[in-house]
Amino acid sequence: MNPVESLRTHRLLAIVRGNDPDAALRTVLTLAEEGIEAIEISLTTNEAPAVIARARAELGPEALVGAGTVRTAADAARAVDAGASYLVTPALVDVWQSAGIPEVPVLMGALSPSEVELALMRGACAIKLFPASLGGPAYLRALRDPFPEVPIVPVGGVDAVAAREYLGHGAIAVGVGSPLIGDAADGGDLGELRTRASAFRAAITRGTP
Repeated sequence: MNPVESLRTHRLLAIVRGNDPDAALRTVLTLAEEGIEAIEISLTTNEAPAVIARARAELGPEALVGAGTVRTAADAARAVDAGASYLVTPALVDVWQSAGIPEVPVLMGALSPSEVELALMRGACAIKLFPASLGGPAYLRALRDPFPEVPIVPVGGVDAVAAREYLGHGAIAVGVGSPLIGDAADGGDLGELRTRASAFRAAITRGTP
């Protein structure tokens, strides 16, 4: 399943970033055990390429393990080499400047209508609306009018309540970092992570139109 279809189905993109690579990997594996299909490992995570490679080895070739905070073509190359099956950028990025990098789907960061158009021109498979908290669900609702068919994933400040609102206003999914991950990727309690994952999945289900 490609990332857009998975996000349409499961409505949640988990964003993992942390200082402890072993804890980050445990976080990814726990999220997968809890039924969260799409997991993004931020390149700001310590030893991120190694974490991506280890997660890929543990979860198999079909798992939707992606790389986030991709800002340059060099970032894209490192992530794809490590096994990322999709890339997520914080802004407009020309990730395919370097020849020879296998192209994978890109969720490209954008905020304004002009940036959405540019992201689509650069081959984005979906738009990461970032930072979504700047305009909130009402801004997404306004943005959907000129872009009704564009897959949009709000990211930034999305808690369980906001997640339901974004989904109700036409987001295909929401991207969630610290409200879901907490301190798990820095060595925090995995039992608490499982509790948060369950709560978010329940909220997402209630928020599905």
